[in-house]
Amino acid sequence: MTGVATKTPARAGEARSGRGAQLRAWTAESQFVGVLALLIVLFVVFSLTQPRFFTAANIRVLLMGVSILWVVSLGLTFVMLTGGFDLSLGSMVALAGFIFVGFYVNLGLPALLAIILSILSGGILGGGINGVLIGWVRMPFLVVTLGTLSLFQGVTYLVSGTQTVSLNSSLLDAIGFKTTFGVPIAVWIMLGTLVISLFVLRRTYFGRDVYAVGGNSRAARLAGVNVTRTLIAVYAIAGALAALGGILQASQISAASPLSAATIIFDATAAVLLGGTVLGGGVGGVVGTAVGVLFLGVLQNGLALTGVASAWQQTLSGVIVILAVLFHQLQHMGTPLLRRRSEQERIAGRQRSGRAPAFRPQAHVRWPAETGRRCPQEEEGRIGLRDI
Repeated sequence: MTGVATKTPARAGEARSGRGAQLRAWTAESQFVGVLALLIVLFVVFSLTQPRFFTAANIRVLLMGVSILWVVSLGLTFVMLTGGFDLSLGSMVALAGFIFVGFYVNLGLPALLAIILSILSGGILGGGINGVLIGWVRMPFLVVTLGTLSLFQGVTYLVSGTQTVSLNSSLLDAIGFKTTFGVPIAVWIMLGTLVISLFVLRRTYFGRDVYAVGGNSRAARLAGVNVTRTLIAVYAIAGALAALGGILQASQISAASPLSAATIIFDATAAVLLGGTVLGGGVGGVVGTAVGVLFLGVLQNGLALTGVASAWQQTLSGVIVILAVLFHQLQHMGTPLLRRRSEQERIAGRQRSGRAPAFRPQAHVRWPAETGRRCPQEEEGRIGLRDI
C-alpha cells in the first residue's frame, strides 16, 4: 500500500509536467497564440459594446466579407513558407473573373465547368510564369511577381475594356448568397480550403518539402528535395487559390470587375504575418493565417459598427497590425540587443563556472552562398531533413 501511495502522486506529477511540457511546446510552435488572444479580446470587447456585433446576421456578413481574403491568404502562405512572395495575386483575382466570363459567356460552357477551368487557369498561370521563372530560371521573386502583376492587370483591362461585366448564373448566386445547413456556401469553401491546405502541409511529403525549402533551400537541395518543382507547385497553388478568390468575388457582386481586389495583397500579407509566417520562410502555417484573417475581419467589422470613419479604420488597422507583428517579434525572437545580451551573459556564466562555451551550430541559420562558407552539417557530411 505504501509503494502504491508513494507512486501515485509521482505519476500524477509526471502527468501534469508532461501536459505542461506539451502545452509549452504547442505554444512555442504555434506562432499565432498572441494574435489569437488579441482576437478573443477584440471579439469580447465588441460583443459587449456593440449590440449588433454578436448576432447571426453580422457574423455571416463578417465571414462572407473575409472569404476572398481567406483563400488568397492561404495561397500566399504556401509561397511565403518557401521564403518567397507573390505580388500578382490581386491581379489574378480580377483576371479570374474574366477568365470565367470567357468560358461561361463567350464559350457557353456550364457554370461548374467554367469555374473549374478558371481555377485551373489561375494555377497554370501562377506556376507556369511565376513558378518557372523563380524556381527554374532563378529570377528574383519580387521582380517576377511585380512584372506579372502588371501583366495580369493589363490583360484584364484589355479583355474587359475597363468595363464591369454582369453575370447571370444560378450557381454563382448559390455560392454568393445561399446556405447549406444554415452556413453560407462560401464559408464551407473557406473551411474546405483550410482543411486541405493543412493536410497538405502537415501530412504530405510535399508539405515537408515546402518547409525544407523555406528553412534552407541549399540544404534541402543537398538532401534530395526537388526545389524547382516545389517552387513551381507553391506558385501554382497560390494562383489557383487567387482564382478561386476571383470566383467568390464574382459570386458576391454577380459581376466580373477589372478593379476588384486591387489592394487585397496588402491585407493578405498582413494576415499571413499576423499568423506567424515569417518573411524568410520555413516557419508558420495556414492555421495561423486563418487566425490573422479573422483578426483583421473582426477589427474592421467592429470599427465599422462603432461608427469610425473608413479613413480612421484603415489607419487604426495599420497601427494595430504593426503592433501585433512587433509583439510577435519580441515574444518569439527578441530584439537583436536582447539576444546579444543574453548570449553574452550565457558565455560569462560558463567562464565563471570554468566551462568553455560549446559551439552548437544552429540548423535554421542560413549560410549565404556568396560568403563561400558551408554550413556545419554540410562540413561533417551529415546534412539531412532533420537538420533543416
